[in-house]
Amino acid sequence: MARIAGVDLPRNKRANTALTYIYGIGTSRSARILDEAKVDPMKKVQDLAEDEVNRIRQVIEGEGGVEGDLRKDVSMNIKRLIEIGSYRGFRHRRNLPVRGQRTHTNARTRKGPRKGTVAQKKKATAKT
Repeated sequence: MARIAGVDLPRNKRANTALTYIYGIGTSRSARILDEAKVDPMKKVQDLAEDEVNRIRQVIEGEGGVEGDLRKDVSMNIKRLIEIGSYRGFRHRRNLPVRGQRTHTNARTRKGPRKGTVAQKKKATAKT
């Protein structure tokens, strides 16, 4: 089993797809890493030799910015925005869309389920 950057890569997937399981690596970055490490992108992870895995690991470590370090950087950037009181920080704090999206009718993923209006019962009037 290939373990890179603290992530177990799925054995039955091709190398270019399996690398995308690492936080911070997408399809284009995975292709660039495999090209730099001189590994065939169509090769399955279970067929990779140990030296190929080590070359991939070295390229990723050389570039930096994956998994724990990247998650920490992102959370620190969000925390900084909140502390300085910027508009984006305010939106993060309130768990609302940050990048100018419409929220009047949409943004249900960020805002959560609708809070429906609660109808109040009418008081029974006494007839005399």
